[in-house]
Amino acid sequence: MASIVFYEKPGCINNTKQKALLQAAGHTVNARNLLTEPWTRERLYRCFGDRPVAEWFNRTAPAIKSGEVQPDRLDAETALALMLKDPLLIRRPIMQVGDRCEVGFDVPTVDRWIGLKAADPAQQGKCDRLTQQDLQTCPNQAGS
Repeated sequence: MASIVFYEKPGCINNTKQKALLQAAGHTVNARNLLTEPWTRERLYRCFGDRPVAEWFNRTAPAIKSGEVQPDRLDAETALALMLKDPLLIRRPIMQVGDRCEVGFDVPTVDRWIGLKAADPAQQGKCDRLTQQDLQTCPNQAGS
């Protein structure tokens, strides 16, 4: 099982579900506050891999919802500068296992990477229920 550094927004409903799924699958989760982490441009950039810049963003961030920041119109350097200034813009969670980082919580990707099957058969029902939920879209986004 993996030891995961899990950068989250404390109190985020989906981050809580994501951590529960990882733990039910037998992983160790070391949660850290994404908003207070001392990110550097290089370290943050490494987490996004080959994703398009627009996929780096938390679409529910106030600056995006207001139209102040338009991710589809940004280059990598501008995006990183904005995120370092306002970490709410960073898509979450960021998960790190060893040297590899992933951003967001795409269930099939995470399952292929570290596995999301229960380590304890008694936890399989919990894993199954959680993997059937939308673990990426903020539930607070509905109605906003």
